[in-house]
Amino acid sequence: MPSFRAQLDITGLLPGHAPEAVMDSAAAALGAAHLVEAKQLDVVAGIPRITLRFLVEETDHETAARQAISAAVNMRHAVERVATVGILRVLRRRRNRWERL
Repeated sequence: MPSFRAQLDITGLLPGHAPEAVMDSAAAALGAAHLVEAKQLDVVAGIPRITLRFLVEETDHETAARQAISAAVNMRHAVERVATVGILRVLRRRRNRWERL
């Protein structure tokens, strides 16, 4: 199965939401359609960034990429209910490196 990463910068938390709600929302949105293998929070240049690694069913390259992008956009929409967000990146695993879609 092709492996993908969705990375989303988090620029703020909306009132009334706990910080954990960001990752919980992201994982639930991705997990609704795909297997989430890992999730992590990093701070890059002072900006929190969540990264979730997930699998997409084996299909042709283009279809898998479209499904991954769609899932990442759904994840972003879910997170926007609890936080303000910045850049969304979607990456695909190719051999031993991650390539941006």
